[in-house]
Amino acid sequence: MHCTHAFTSLGCFELSLDETLSLAARHRIMAVELRALGGSIDLPGYFERTCKSPEILAQTMAGQPARIYCLDTSLKLTGAGDGQRGEFLRFLPWAEALGGVPLRVFDGGASAGEAGRREAVETIRWWQDLRTAKGWKSDIVIETHDSLFTGRKIMDFLEHAPGVRILWDTHHTWRLGSEHPVDTWRVIAKHVAHLHVKDSVSRRDGDRAYTYVYPGMGEFPMGELRAALSADGFSGIMALEWELLWHPRIGDLDTALSSAAGTGWW
Repeated sequence: MHCTHAFTSLGCFELSLDETLSLAARHRIMAVELRALGGSIDLPGYFERTCKSPEILAQTMAGQPARIYCLDTSLKLTGAGDGQRGEFLRFLPWAEALGGVPLRVFDGGASAGEAGRREAVETIRWWQDLRTAKGWKSDIVIETHDSLFTGRKIMDFLEHAPGVRILWDTHHTWRLGSEHPVDTWRVIAKHVAHLHVKDSVSRRDGDRAYTYVYPGMGEFPMGELRAALSADGFSGIMALEWELLWHPRIGDLDTALSSAAGTGWW
């Protein structure tokens, strides 16, 4: 078993699509998750300006060694009004042109309360009904964020939203949920579409109780997680989520990818 290594474009948000794919090629990365391009998180707007049409985007990617495996939207399932839903739907022509790639969304709830969960489930049903009616291949994947910071909370949520897949932010459940990644994996494994990884040390950085460091330089128990994934035969995508756009002091993605490979971290 070997996970497919990937990265999210949060770490190279200023680059064009071609430059992002070139970065992937230099590091022998075969998959890219897009959150930002050309300095903007408005991916549909970027594609409209540079590719002109979904068909041209598909043609552009056809000859690339790396594939785009996910598009990251800003949709929050809780409190998703018509405006947010409309912005989310702008991603659909581009996701479909890429073969029906997943669309990342957030739960959006500050807590796992009943009211917030009802809103989230209502949004999921809106999406599922629309997807069926339109015949779209793309589907949502919910990143563990906001209220979904432990395995139990994730599973409680999924009881009300059967069939939905999870994008597991392993660092989020480890640092914010205080769960060992292996313990979380044992609870949520069958629901995980792909996962995010990053590294940190227990040193305060502003309002955070930890500081991000280059992969392999911190405390995240990657070796134990990799062993658990291997034992269960997981061969999906493991993406380095290098959040340079949100945390400009953490250093560049190029160095982070070199560190991950050079230290044998992943």
